[in-house]
Amino acid sequence: MSDQSSAAEELRTARLSLRRPTEADIDAIFEIHNDPGACLHNPSDALARFEEAEELYQRWNDQWQRCGYGYWVVRRHGSDQQLGFCGIKPMDLHGRQVLNLFYRFATSAWGQGFAGEAAGEVTAWVSRRGPELPLIARVRPANIASQRVAIRAGLTRAAHLDAIGCDGPDWIYAAKLPN
Repeated sequence: MSDQSSAAEELRTARLSLRRPTEADIDAIFEIHNDPGACLHNPSDALARFEEAEELYQRWNDQWQRCGYGYWVVRRHGSDQQLGFCGIKPMDLHGRQVLNLFYRFATSAWGQGFAGEAAGEVTAWVSRRGPELPLIARVRPANIASQRVAIRAGLTRAAHLDAIGCDGPDWIYAAKLPN
């Protein structure tokens, strides 16, 4: 996948630029993951110490080096302010390798369609260039906004794959499931 790495490092939508995180993004990783609102539905993802953001960045960077894809930093065109993060990581779901679609945005960026726009672009990238794995999003049943993002990104409800996650029930939305 190394030939895809450079092509995967920068994605663009009508309003957004998505790029591979750098060490300079650790402050934003901490700020967003330290916000109780941003982690309301996934409290186990909340960070309490800056060192945890450094460790999280290192895990994200290691994945980019291993896989040639990962999580992107999301910004408006022409802005240096990070709105949030969106990307994919490989994981196991019921004994099957899948890509998990992740999106977490600053609460100040909510309600403006940024998460859906970014998730849609990441989903399109997976369809064009990503590994041939099913794409899923794990969503808490009470997180209606996240369910809408998954649907906007082109995923459909796959109730037969629901699971229990770290923070409770995971409703699964999926694309590219094998027949």
